[in-house]
Order: sequence, then C-alpha cells, then structure tokens
Amino acid sequence: MDGIDVALIKTDGENIVECGPEASFEFDADMRQKLTQAMQTALQIKHRDERPNGLDKVETEITRAHAGAVESFLQQNSLTDSDIDIIGFHGQTVLHRPQDKLTVQLGDGNALAKATGIDVVYDMRAADVAAGGQGAPLVPVFHQALASQIDTRPLAFVNIGGISNITYINKHNEITAFDCGPGNAMLDDWVFKHTGKAFDEDGEFARTGQLNEQVLHDYMVNPYFNQPVPKSLDRFDFTLKGVEHLSPADGARTLVEVTAKSIANATNCFAEPPQDWIICGGGRRNKFLMQRIAANAQGIVTPAEAHDLNGDALEAQAFAYLAVRSLKNLPLTFPNTTGVDKAMTGGVLAKSQKEVT
Repeated sequence: MDGIDVALIKTDGENIVECGPEASFEFDADMRQKLTQAMQTALQIKHRDERPNGLDKVETEITRAHAGAVESFLQQNSLTDSDIDIIGFHGQTVLHRPQDKLTVQLGDGNALAKATGIDVVYDMRAADVAAGGQGAPLVPVFHQALASQIDTRPLAFVNIGGISNITYINKHNEITAFDCGPGNAMLDDWVFKHTGKAFDEDGEFARTGQLNEQVLHDYMVNPYFNQPVPKSLDRFDFTLKGVEHLSPADGARTLVEVTAKSIANATNCFAEPPQDWIICGGGRRNKFLMQRIAANAQGIVTPAEAHDLNGDALEAQAFAYLAVRSLKNLPLTFPNTTGVDKAMTGGVLAKSQKEVT
C-alpha cells in the first residue's frame, strides 16, 4: 500500500527478459488511509464485483493514480504510448479468500486502457481462483525465467511484501511456490501504531527489543504452517493480537522473528534446502530482518541486487511479463504454484480503443 511501481521490460513472455527503466510513485497519507479502510470494508464482499460503502470511488482513484503513474513514467523516459505494447495491471488486492473462490483487486482495466491509450491486461488472479486454485503467488513463472541466468540449484526467490512468498526451483528447473507467512504487514502496522513511522528503517527499532519465545511459539503453531502446499494468505490471516501485551520494541523484535522463521521453515516443504535465497521486495531493505533470515535458514541469503536484479522492480516486471504470457495464451499458474488442477492462463484484455486514422 506504499505506492505504485512501474517497470519497462522487453520480453517474449517465455525465456527472453530484457529489463529497462523503473520508477516508484508513493501514495500520499490520504490514499494510504483510504486503502487501509478499503481492506476493512472489503471484508463485507460476498461476490467479487461488489463495491460496497464507497469502494467504487476508491477503485476510481486507484485507477487514476495508475494512469498518472504511467504518464509520468513515459515522460521521465521520453516515451509515448505508441512505444508500449501492453500494460500488466495488478491493481490493489483488498480481499483474498481462495477457499471461497473469492479474490478482489481494485482497479478498472478498461478505464486504465482508455486513460493511457495503451492496451491493458488485468484481473490475472480470478481465473485461477475460479478453477479452484489459490490465485497466488503469480510471479513464480517469472522467477523461473530469471533463474535461467543463475547457475545455482536448488534456488529460492523470496518476495517480502505484506505477506512473504517463495518460489523454489529445483535441480530439474521445476518450480514450487506458496505464501510462507507474514511479511512486512504486521511489523509495519505495529511500528506505525507505536512510533507513527510507516516502517522500521533497517530494523533498528526491532533490534532494541527482546524476543519473546512464548509469543513466537504461539505464532508458529498456527495451523497454516502445517497445511500442504501450494497455499496462500490474506493480509489479515495473521493479526497483532499475539503481541498486544508486549512492549513496542519487544513486539517489533518478535514480529521480525516470526517473519524470518516462517520463511526459513519453508525448507520443510522441499526435498533439499535452497543453496541461495534471493530476497526481493521491501523486506530486503530491513537489515535486521535479513540477518534473522540468514540466522534461521540453511544456505546463503542475498538481496536481489547481488544477482543484478532490481528487488524493488521485480513485481512490476513480473506483471508486465505475465501480461505478455496472457496475450499469447500461455500459462500463468500451475499445479505446483497455486494448486490449480492443470496449468492455465488468465487475465482480461482491455483494448485502448485508439482511433485509427
């Protein structure tokens, strides 16, 4: 919920990935507050096209913000809409309940296509969820393409956003993926509640606290961790209730350990532990969290940049890649990544309706 990441790639949707410029456009405090409220409001949704209590207005604002981000990105890079073939538009997830065949991302693909003058592929999770899959994570096939440039096997890509997810690539280049557990969401919420800061920079606040082993244990016995893979989480499947009685610093320290241990424990689902854990997303910027992952995990733990990858841009790059795969009717999800019965494509194409002269 921090903002919008935009990245340009050139790809065939299969093996060729050439990464270009990227940029981030932060949401202001008002938009972040609206998105926080939207996630609470979305808990009322029973059918994915419902937009109760002003969610339709938030969706319009999100779409406009994305259109503005695309326009700014093109200007910054001296590009025009005719230079871009397709936009991969994820939108903002406000509800993810695959067990109810329900996933909701706010964002109007048709309005974005009209506003930018560029075709858009959006709603990439819905088809998988409707077919009984988890609808997440979606990026493993992109990780697999990037891994063709890296010799190490087994290999793991870990994205630490609000939730942490992992893509494991074995010696036969086969992928397995699932959500590991909490990522930054609980820690960010806790730090904001007690310090007013959006996040714990470098993990310095958490570093001053003491780990509460009992609270850690209580989090780690959550039934989710014993569920078979693939599996996925909603942002609110784990809550701050377990740390409410702790001091602010001790709560932060303990939440860091919950994230680190849940990532490291993903090894239990693999025949062999990864030799290299490539950490992507905002969590890799938390130095203390990176240290705790390394302390808990077998193998080397490195940020994406150690492999000439941009850890901030990877998700945006992935959805551009998935948009091209969608256009070519190639699979986005697989039995070993979302639990869907068979590999399947997804996404909806919104045409820009450019006038032909």
